[in-house]
Amino acid sequence: MKSNHPTLTTKRPAWTALAAHGRKLKAVHLRKLFAADPKRGERLTAEAAGLFLDYSKNRVTSETLKLLVKLANESGLRARIDAMFSGEKINFTENRAVLHTALRAPRDATILVDGKNVVPDVHAVLDRMTDFANRVRSGAWRGHTGKRIRNVVNIGIGGSDLGPVMAYEALKHYSERSLMFRFVSNVDGIDFVEATRDLDPAETLFIVSSKTFTTQETLTNAESARDWLLAGLGSDAKVVAKHFVAVSTNVAKVSAFGIDTANMFGFWDWVGGRYSMDSAIGLATMLAIGPENFRALLDGFHRMDEHFRTAPFEKNLPVLMGLLSVWNTNFLGAATVAVLPYENYLKRFPAYLQQLTMESNGKTTTLDGRRVTYQTGPVYFGEPGTNGQHSFYQLIHQGTRLIPCDFIAFAHALTPIGRHHDLLLANVFAQAEALAFGKTPTEVKAEGTPDWLVPHRVFEGNRPSNTILADRLTPEVLGALVALYEHIVFTQGAIWNVNPFDQWGVELGKALAQRIVPELESPTPPKLKHDSSTNNLIRRYRKLKTKP
Repeated sequence: MKSNHPTLTTKRPAWTALAAHGRKLKAVHLRKLFAADPKRGERLTAEAAGLFLDYSKNRVTSETLKLLVKLANESGLRARIDAMFSGEKINFTENRAVLHTALRAPRDATILVDGKNVVPDVHAVLDRMTDFANRVRSGAWRGHTGKRIRNVVNIGIGGSDLGPVMAYEALKHYSERSLMFRFVSNVDGIDFVEATRDLDPAETLFIVSSKTFTTQETLTNAESARDWLLAGLGSDAKVVAKHFVAVSTNVAKVSAFGIDTANMFGFWDWVGGRYSMDSAIGLATMLAIGPENFRALLDGFHRMDEHFRTAPFEKNLPVLMGLLSVWNTNFLGAATVAVLPYENYLKRFPAYLQQLTMESNGKTTTLDGRRVTYQTGPVYFGEPGTNGQHSFYQLIHQGTRLIPCDFIAFAHALTPIGRHHDLLLANVFAQAEALAFGKTPTEVKAEGTPDWLVPHRVFEGNRPSNTILADRLTPEVLGALVALYEHIVFTQGAIWNVNPFDQWGVELGKALAQRIVPELESPTPPKLKHDSSTNNLIRRYRKLKTKP
């Protein structure tokens, strides 16, 4: 879907007004905003799908929010949302619909792509996944020697790895502990060797996830897995069919690999890799937590989808957070976002968001083919609290850069022990408070601090944050949380007038690597035609690899 709003983003009236408004507000401290509005902390909140958002600690006023919503309207956000949910091919550079929302639609829904309702196909795959997961979890599925499966190794990369890894770690509390799960993604052989070092091939199932079954890293690891399996169980090719399943759409290549295509689970070109964890790519997740919990995960996604699709922008969680990110990035000069889950089960959530956000909106070209003249996707990073407090929080509190933060916390611990959870939540609230209000020189002096030390102990504050609070981390809440950030990305992309659903930037390096591989493996010195640096590095590597 190309832009229906050809006006340059920076020429939109709301953008111009926000730029002027931002220059005034930069000098206004959050201490003043809170003092002027005693109910601010209660007023600037929103709630949906089990998630409560407090965005009051952002450097915004009612005027800011009004202008941001106006910008969303001028950018055609509502029309873009409707286009996505209706199956229009809004990923126009690849001529594809964008329908990850169909992956969690209820069985009786109707979503058309090229005139065909895709929902029955989605549920047919879910039903096949359910049957397979039940057989593996019950022990009915047996390996080549008759032993039950006790180890599951997911082989993928990018969206075929980050989503399943994150979901497995996030929902480990609900997982079947008689099964061990490992994840292999890196083409560095260490990843595969360490993942399989202590496994029994007779008890190991590999899930190979690659839409085209041609992804270099995934296929290299899959071939090593097949070699490892055959070395352990004998050279009979029938062994492979009992220990490998595929998540792919390429029947011929899956069959040629030795995988029974009856054990191939498909998905569709309207599902982008970084939006695919709730498709068959989530097979490892379903094996771990069971079909019932997996469907609860999908229900959480769907609840947030419906909220995003129908709620007014002023109370719409993804829209609000997306607009606040645009405000911080384009009008207050922030270049990053720190995502800080105070829940150790979410330790891989920031890494998952790095792909979701930066692969989506790391763009320099508008929908109209122009080069952008403003900042687009910020850098996302993070670690679980309280670990990050002893790592990079110093920079967030007293550094020279403005780093907005998303704090994520839960009222109930899944593994309650002593007073741990109260201490954990105290740190969430304290960090957000400290970032917002800081500590003035007068307050530091009042503590008896010597004058020479005062500047070092002052906290400027006025640093923005959101706090997301939920009851507890359930499969449904995780689904809502992931969908929240998916739609934040969509909102940002609409404002920045970019396509969040292609990723041409990853292609060039991959193509060049395919050219370089034979130059590294050639038995005779190849004729190199790269730049002088690359040529020299290739020659040096070839020389070094021949040494014992």
